[in-house]
Amino acid sequence: MILSDTKILEEIEKGTILIEPFNKECLGTNSYDVHLGRHLAVYKNEVLDAKAHNEIETFEIPDEGIVLHPGKIYLGVTKEYTETLEHVAFLEGLSSVGRLGISINANSRAGDVGFCNTWTLEISVAQPVRLYKNMPIGQLFYFKVEGDITNYYHIKKDAKYIDRTMKPVESMMYKNKF
Repeated sequence: MILSDTKILEEIEKGTILIEPFNKECLGTNSYDVHLGRHLAVYKNEVLDAKAHNEIETFEIPDEGIVLHPGKIYLGVTKEYTETLEHVAFLEGLSSVGRLGISINANSRAGDVGFCNTWTLEISVAQPVRLYKNMPIGQLFYFKVEGDITNYYHIKKDAKYIDRTMKPVESMMYKNKF
């Protein structure tokens, strides 16, 4: 079951959902709009290795925006820090963003119950397009979880993305055993 706007507000009041900064104008019928933070990152190496730590170069988006180009992975970050303690949050790109040929999070749309952080965005573009910090980029949908939870993300021993940050985070695949 997806939460409505009034239910999202109730859960914020209860403390099971946190969005910082929160702006009621960003609350939709059944979602909350999030914005592109001020940092982007790109991988330093052209060839990425799933078993290695692939380092990134992080930079700030200038006031005049930045043009992204096809064929490259850009890591962005949401301006908003979120905590979701009883629900599953899904992040989807806004339709207006998609209509510009911008794709965010093609593979990592769902946040585990207990995810407490900003959202790293895997951004790709179909053609050159200029992005700006603070522009609307996506929307969070919240789904109710059935059953008891015993393995919250923010207390899992092997959770890889728990350090609070306002910058994009590179892949931590290399920490997996395979």
